[in-house]
Amino acid sequence: MSDLTDSIDATRQENVTRILDAAERLFRHYGYAKTNVADIARELDMSPANIYRFFASKTEIHQALCSRMLGASYQQAHDIAYLPLSASERLRRYAQGQHKLTVETMLDEKKVHEMVVVAIEHNWHVIEKHISRLDDLLAGIIREGIEAGEFVDTDPAVAARCFGASLVTLCHPQIVAQCLAKENRATPEELIEFAIRALRK
Repeated sequence: MSDLTDSIDATRQENVTRILDAAERLFRHYGYAKTNVADIARELDMSPANIYRFFASKTEIHQALCSRMLGASYQQAHDIAYLPLSASERLRRYAQGQHKLTVETMLDEKKVHEMVVVAIEHNWHVIEKHISRLDDLLAGIIREGIEAGEFVDTDPAVAARCFGASLVTLCHPQIVAQCLAKENRATPEELIEFAIRALRK
């Protein structure tokens, strides 16, 4: 019975992945607003009803895609958080990595940017969950920095939220898009160093 259940689960996951892959291709090519469930079904040579067996709506497909994209962002941050480096250097690499990912993944491809903006505007739970997970990673790094005497003694959770908020112009797609070409804004390097200095003794 367990083998049969595993097989059904694997088949379901395979179908979910196929739908998400097709949706992402179409969203990237035509844009989120111009793509509907019928288009995704046509891309996969299946009926819209079959799509609805796995996702209740286009919005739900978009949420799952957004979660998948944010998963890559979290994985990058997680890997950096556990490097055998000083807390300051890990925070520096974290901020640089998140900014680079925002610029390359969410801005270079306009249609991808549109997907992210829609998610942010709707305040989806996947965005909030992602921010909380990143804050937890940052709190861990800052806690280790405090224990090592690298940072001033403070509440790591509060410091993590403040550190993340101070770098929002580097990681928020809409703000990054507005600030990239403006010369009267702090550079990413300046912002990162300022935020790290705020944690030090």
